[in-house]
Amino acid sequence: MIGRRLATTEEILVLVSPDSDEELRTVEQWGRSHDVPVHAVGVGEDIDPVYDPGTEYLGVTLGGDGTYLEGVRQFSPKQIPILGVNAGTLAFLASVSPGDLTDALEEAVRGTARIDQRQQLHVDAADVDCTGINDVMIEHVPPENPVDRKITRLEVFADEEFIGQYEGSGLAVSTPTGSTGISLSAGGPIHYPRNNESLQIVPLHTHRLGVRPLVVDAETTIRVVSAGPANLLVDGGRAQATLEEDATVTIEGAETPAFVVTTSYDDDFFTSVSEKLGWGVRDGNADVGSKRVRTRTQTREPPHEDVRSSARHVAKEAARAAGQPLRELHGQTESIEYKTDKSDIVTEADYKAENIITTVIESEFPDHGIRSEESVQRPSDGECEHTWLIDPLDGTGNFAHGNPNYSISIALLENDDPVVGVVYAPETDELFSAIAGDGATLNGNPLSTTDRTALDECMLLSGYDPDGTFLSHTYHEARGVRRLGSAALNLCYLAAGTVDAVWEYDTYPWDVAGGLVIARAAGATVTNADGQPYDPTAELDARNELIGSNGPLHETLLSHLSDADALRTATTGATD
Repeated sequence: MIGRRLATTEEILVLVSPDSDEELRTVEQWGRSHDVPVHAVGVGEDIDPVYDPGTEYLGVTLGGDGTYLEGVRQFSPKQIPILGVNAGTLAFLASVSPGDLTDALEEAVRGTARIDQRQQLHVDAADVDCTGINDVMIEHVPPENPVDRKITRLEVFADEEFIGQYEGSGLAVSTPTGSTGISLSAGGPIHYPRNNESLQIVPLHTHRLGVRPLVVDAETTIRVVSAGPANLLVDGGRAQATLEEDATVTIEGAETPAFVVTTSYDDDFFTSVSEKLGWGVRDGNADVGSKRVRTRTQTREPPHEDVRSSARHVAKEAARAAGQPLRELHGQTESIEYKTDKSDIVTEADYKAENIITTVIESEFPDHGIRSEESVQRPSDGECEHTWLIDPLDGTGNFAHGNPNYSISIALLENDDPVVGVVYAPETDELFSAIAGDGATLNGNPLSTTDRTALDECMLLSGYDPDGTFLSHTYHEARGVRRLGSAALNLCYLAAGTVDAVWEYDTYPWDVAGGLVIARAAGATVTNADGQPYDPTAELDARNELIGSNGPLHETLLSHLSDADALRTATTGATD
């Protein structure tokens, strides 16, 4: 999940511990002043009665780490990002202080906070089937008779491979988030928890010096077989059971991570480790280190020298944020709910993506005009130098039928000249971007067009071709003609050199403005069918022909199109 998506927060769900009434009043007052409904649920109560699956939520926990863990348990399955406020005593997970609560909320809903994905684990054993964010402990049951055996024997497997037999008081299997708890106390390593997909197995009080902690990938299935009775605890007892002899515990990475909201008012991870666990690396200069880190955190976004650089940075974040709900809804296109009327899901997808993009842009560039395929969010008053053109879902037909060839297109116009372009393909995670005159990139790697000159060596892409003119006059001479169904992607693939030319019979400005900047920056030549430079703003509400090529091939293609037009005119005249 991308932090920018928080800019479209519609409601706040608050999980409240006892003695947090003052903090709750602060959240409710903030919600009223921002016209954001706030729903409060006490710890131990279920959020389902106030939860609406179609709403964009921010989850807030008020209390200590126990309240935060309860928030993870309830919010994570619903993919609700969590902001933890430390209204308790010592807390490691909930790290926003009550004094910074309103500032942290402002930062979150402005979309400038970060969302970190935290790996969770899933536990399946007798009487336990649950998810945890910290750890699983399997410990020996203390004997009633003091002379009976006081250690446990556990056989551990990674997938189908036998790791070995552990003898001692038990073992802990922890996530990176839980690595600073029981695992650390038992000699395990500290794991940086941000976007870290791993699990670690740490023996507790073993009787062999050579038994060391083991780190495995989160996709590894860990099986633990207990030779005798044992106690099983998940996240310090939030779920627990007594295991019988030869019982098997299965532990693996959970499919759904916890989405943790991190603001500039949170201590960063290593500051928390230093201050709360006495990390020796900062002894003698802990204060200096903390100040240095906090200053860097508060200016997390890289500085930009001009509007264009800043615009590309913001557009890339907005596109990635909008791509997430599109992926979610794209996976439902063949569900029973939508099979009878796919327009419903397309409408919802368009709305969600456009809402995220326009909200992010309005937040960062309040003086800019915005036009999109769906609506005019904020028209330019004639004095505005910058206008954004947005197509939140280019390739709606593909999207509706579960085809992955759809995209998000964002462009910035400067005095009606396209100068910044960003196109994102959510299903393939391809992020194309460019600033006019400054080169084009795909996921940070530079792009350039091909240099082929012979049509029989070239691959072409066609958009809508109503009477087959382009196809009939190029198919037999070219290496192939393909149709993907997204004009924005067509231009990006031209920029990437995976095709040599693109033909679009009719385009709207928001369809192609982003791809136009990218293609031109990569070296492409883009004109109309008469060979004049293509101007996406000539008629904002009209469709226009577009032909783009690698450059050397352009005159050949224009000649073919001219011949096709002449033939069509002659045929029409003869028919008349």
